[in-house]
Amino acid sequence: MFSTVALVASCAGFALIGALQSFYGPAIPALRTSFGLTPAAAGLGLSAHFIGGVCGVLAFNRVHGRVGNRALLGASYLLMAVGTAGFALAPSWPVALAAALGAGLGFGGIDYGLNQLFAVGFGRRSTAMLNVLNAFFGIGAVGGPIVIGAVGPDRYPFVFGAFGVLSALLLLFLKGVSNTDPPRPADSAGDGGAVSAPLGRSLAWLMAAFVTLYVLHVGVEAGVGGWEPTHLETVGFGAGFAASATSVYWLMMTVGRFLVVPLTLRYSEAAIIMVSCAGMAVCLAAAAVPALAPYMYAGVGLFIAPIFPTGLPWLTRTVPTARRAGAYVIAASMVGGVAAGPALGGVIQVADVRAVPLVLCAIAVLCLAAAVGIHRRTRRPAESRATR
Repeated sequence: MFSTVALVASCAGFALIGALQSFYGPAIPALRTSFGLTPAAAGLGLSAHFIGGVCGVLAFNRVHGRVGNRALLGASYLLMAVGTAGFALAPSWPVALAAALGAGLGFGGIDYGLNQLFAVGFGRRSTAMLNVLNAFFGIGAVGGPIVIGAVGPDRYPFVFGAFGVLSALLLLFLKGVSNTDPPRPADSAGDGGAVSAPLGRSLAWLMAAFVTLYVLHVGVEAGVGGWEPTHLETVGFGAGFAASATSVYWLMMTVGRFLVVPLTLRYSEAAIIMVSCAGMAVCLAAAAVPALAPYMYAGVGLFIAPIFPTGLPWLTRTVPTARRAGAYVIAASMVGGVAAGPALGGVIQVADVRAVPLVLCAIAVLCLAAAVGIHRRTRRPAESRATR
């Protein structure tokens, strides 16, 4: 599916979309000054980006069967390049929001396109390669705020403009991407077996379970990222330490995706995801103890890291209509990230900030229940082993 150069360029593309997602927050002070915005209005930039992302995933999924992989990725890189350049040069806030929406469309196309191609393009190594790909997303997400901080938030147009140029340069490497997907093997389902008639009849249940898993685990991911600083400050840690601990959480997510790569060659996707869900639930429960909280949040980052990339090949082998199913769960993950903030805020307003880890722990337990349910529905009776 990929030449060596195209593979490296694809990983660079995922680092770019990780960086793009992380640019908007640090740029908010400068956006408020440039356009005279309230904090809520300035936050609409990231909302427009995510709305565009969801639309991009669903739109490119609709046309994927009618256009080749190169056209899909090329249009996505071009949209992202034009959108970020437009955001950098926008003369007014409505124009900037439209540009962020366009960049988000490209973001969604790249997120969907590369995840889909990596899920089917490397055979038994697809799970490992998906974790590597998404680790580069994490590298970009960690590096984006560092770049904004280094050049200064007031120079955000320069950062977004340079990002647009880099996105356009990736168009040069698309010749190394296969224009068609490999044929799906006839024997693909569950943890490695054929799709049975009962499994076919339970397709709607499986899709609902996968969507639930993705929405909830991204809700936990965004919830920790958004509420960890507030929780740590509430239980007695300084603001600087709390911010650093949250950076460590995001860094551990990136490290975790690299660390799980050799495990994917030995253990099934189901085993990895169930252990990951259980691990993040235990860490979140322990984070309710103030002295342990910073370390346990880092542990959550390690355990949650493999779920998104490891779930995609599991979905591909479980659901016969995996291409469209993959688009739905990727879109669901974006919706989960957007909804996590206000939903958790409402719950915590009723409870207390100290309840943050326990609320997130309950969500993690639901993730584990969804993963166990999928595994039980899809495994062969004679193949209940945890390894392949």
